[in-house]
Amino acid sequence: MPQSELASLWSWTCAAGNLSARFLAEGEVTVNPGDLARGSIFRGRTEEFRGRSVLVATTDQLTTALALVELDGIARRLVLFPPDMPWEHVPFIIATARIDLLIFDSVFSDRGHTCTNSVELFITRGPKIEPADVDRSAHHQTEWILLTSGTTGRPKMVVHTLSSLTGAIEGSVTPESPVVWSTFYDIRRYGGLQIFLRALLTNAALVLPSAGESTADFLARAGARGVTHISGTPSHWRRALMSPSASSIAPRYVRLSGEIADQPILDHLGSFYPDALVAHAFASSEAGVAFEVRDGLAGFPASLIGQPSGDVQLKVTEGSLRIRSSRIASRYVGHDGRPIQDAEGFVDTGDVVELRGDRYCFVGRRDGVINVGGMKVHPEEVEAVINRHPLVRMSLVRARKNPITGGLVVADVVPKAEQDFTSEQAGTLEAEILQLCRHALPRHKVPAAIRLVSALAVGASGKLIRGPSSVAPGLVNTAMTA
Repeated sequence: MPQSELASLWSWTCAAGNLSARFLAEGEVTVNPGDLARGSIFRGRTEEFRGRSVLVATTDQLTTALALVELDGIARRLVLFPPDMPWEHVPFIIATARIDLLIFDSVFSDRGHTCTNSVELFITRGPKIEPADVDRSAHHQTEWILLTSGTTGRPKMVVHTLSSLTGAIEGSVTPESPVVWSTFYDIRRYGGLQIFLRALLTNAALVLPSAGESTADFLARAGARGVTHISGTPSHWRRALMSPSASSIAPRYVRLSGEIADQPILDHLGSFYPDALVAHAFASSEAGVAFEVRDGLAGFPASLIGQPSGDVQLKVTEGSLRIRSSRIASRYVGHDGRPIQDAEGFVDTGDVVELRGDRYCFVGRRDGVINVGGMKVHPEEVEAVINRHPLVRMSLVRARKNPITGGLVVADVVPKAEQDFTSEQAGTLEAEILQLCRHALPRHKVPAAIRLVSALAVGASGKLIRGPSSVAPGLVNTAMTA
């Protein structure tokens, strides 16, 4: 990608190839980004955004996508408001990011008037490109600010530039091998934004999910559009594989990121889509895209650690994966002045890895450890074992308070069978899962309780919700160990 200091998303898009060959689709709406050469979604008022700090909050992704193309290089700062962000945080975001212009659609307009009287509000008409003469010359290296969950309840605001966001994107699509991308992610989160930018800058098309659209309907629509490349979290994919519409798509490339990709989900995707390359990538809002693994195995080769050259350097310190690259976000806005990088330029991801032979395996998050009598248990490590059982679709391991040990390991398990289990069947599956855990794990990591449930709650980011609301309604059965 071009590295000019004032290159904009629009200029990079034009440089990528034939604008008329691409489309962006969401629900029943399809737009051609090339139409922005002759028009605007801001009714010709784009110049009013020049040099402004702008919060973009729209119901649909297409409007946000077109706003990003149109305003990068023009606005001083763009803040992407994800659909699951609590509205109560808007005044904090406005004050901390020094927002002076809000882009809302009609759904959010009433709320927008209640935010503050000192901020200008622009109401869009959705992803409608209207004829207009627009000066698209870039005067700013626009800051792209992504909102992530913070430990205090308030979101962290992570600052990127277009250059840091696109550092891992390379190549282009040829007419002989057209690509249609899709993703379960929302483009206002890092994972979805990566796919949006990848599609736009490699001359590919993009199909996006609609708000409230079921997994089955989305997959059917993606299949009808001829999707060839598709991404999501492991939880996205586990839910997708439960849908009859999973066979609606025939991808050439399947990508997982955002959560640990264990061997069962990689194997299942490989067998369900035998003609697809199944890959998993490590990325985060702060660290950017670090690497992609294409060999079909969980974890990553130990040879990636400590390489002195290349775009990305990795190291493991105190068991935690750390990353240094040009793709790292520059800083947080606010957040008590805490730096993203250490003195050597590395980001501590908080992801714990363990060397097993010639491969590093992800064990879990450092801040998600369960304490059992003073011994640490990473929930993801136990889930990886449970998920090996051929009758298990997915699982979630959590802590239950215990007056003696402080905590016990308990597991909620979604079986592959769609029908309700009888008590006898549930007991048999529970016993088999426990035997599997006892064989593979130390005693303190073996679940003290197993619940069979019909579903697990997945957040808007596509990750399992780890907490009191982690179990979706619809308990199949409950099986407790002695």
